[in-house]
Amino acid sequence: MNTSRKGFRHLFGVILSLLLFFTFSATPALAATSQIIYQGSTANKVVALTFDDGSDGYYVQSILNTLSANNVKATFFLTGQGAENHPQAIKNIVAAGHDIGNHSYNHPDFTTVSTTEMTNQLNQTETIITNLTGKSTKPFFRAPFGSYNNTVLQTVGNAGYSYTFQWTIDTLDWTGNSSTDIYNRVINNVVPGAIVLMHAGYGANGTNAALPNMINQLRAMGYSFVTLSQLMNTTSTPGTGTGTSYTVQAGDTLYAIALRYGVTVQAIINANGITNANLIRVGQVLTIPGTGTPTTPTTPTTPTAGASYTVKAGDTLYAIALRYGVTVQAIVNANGITNANLIRVGQVLTIPGTSTPTTPTPPTTPTTSTTYTVKAGDTLYAIALRYGVTIQQIVTANNITNANLISIGQVLTIPGTGTPTTPAPPTTGTSYTVKAGDTLYAIALRYGVTITQLVNANGITNPNLIRVGQVLIIP
Repeated sequence: MNTSRKGFRHLFGVILSLLLFFTFSATPALAATSQIIYQGSTANKVVALTFDDGSDGYYVQSILNTLSANNVKATFFLTGQGAENHPQAIKNIVAAGHDIGNHSYNHPDFTTVSTTEMTNQLNQTETIITNLTGKSTKPFFRAPFGSYNNTVLQTVGNAGYSYTFQWTIDTLDWTGNSSTDIYNRVINNVVPGAIVLMHAGYGANGTNAALPNMINQLRAMGYSFVTLSQLMNTTSTPGTGTGTSYTVQAGDTLYAIALRYGVTVQAIINANGITNANLIRVGQVLTIPGTGTPTTPTTPTTPTAGASYTVKAGDTLYAIALRYGVTVQAIVNANGITNANLIRVGQVLTIPGTSTPTTPTPPTTPTTSTTYTVKAGDTLYAIALRYGVTIQQIVTANNITNANLISIGQVLTIPGTGTPTTPAPPTTGTSYTVKAGDTLYAIALRYGVTITQLVNANGITNPNLIRVGQVLIIP
């Protein structure tokens, strides 16, 4: 009897151990709680435009058209019900290269439903979107109504959505407010790393009308546009540039942009399919490829006699000459260079000796014709402004056929003039005739107005296209 009892107790213990083993083995480990994000952690002037798509998707295609026309990528939070109601629009969002995230199946308040229902909502939408587009909504989630608590964040995190995005700026466009109100809410509140909340449904009838002016003004303010995936990889200082974007400003060169972000000129050229590295335009949006740590060039000592230098990606003769305190012409002569704009990576240059680095003195306003050697980042507009002459006078004095094409090292004759001409600020509603080399950015800066104001006052459809002789109304 005792033997039987011991055997039974042993058998019972084995069965209990197995049950406990399988019970605990089958219990899934909890994932990390979803991280709530209101704004990107960056000092860069970037902004993320986001659109919530509900069941009707009324304005999806018109928003896509506007974003495409302005070369902007955004992020769309999608509902499963909306994807079922307008599948082609969802396919178009993904095909255009925009980011997507999960916005539930039918937009319930997640703080009022069970964890099982939350999970079902997320999984149902994920399945619909993945089957439709081949792209997952993970790891981005936006809570319906922006409503969340700790239970919501834990459940969403368990489902594979590590980021729950709120917003920095609420346009309130779903209320049907005007495009002007939407525009003002964004422009007056934008900060580096801002996330802007907008909607693509029927009620948001002012959103698409606000977008073109909003985009133009943000660019005029120095902002570029990123998706949320880019924003989450954006660092606090330009330099680690992990796949971010940059909008070209007046006076920019590829060399200066590459130096700012710690990448090579060639890397930017490759990332953007640029065929001529000397031709970039104001307002052009460049993709900055990712890199580990910004490369800071070391400053060499001034050579006493015939030192050598190996050309690196992004170098120009002007930059090398400035570094060593010699002239471009001295390097050209010392190396038998026939074209000062063509040097190649790996080329070894002889740097002629010099006792003291030559520091160019700022030009004074000439009374008779003087000369000026073009430097990196120069434009005819900037040179003319510096010497108090007009672009046309420089063009005429130098027989320039294209005022947008001047080369580094080019020697320009600056015609004589008495006193620099400084345009007086306009009172109201004056006019300005476009000159060679002008851009809307430069004109707006000169008159203290915005690019958007010029665009609106003159019915301009493409702010990058203005022509010489065109008369603009200055509001």
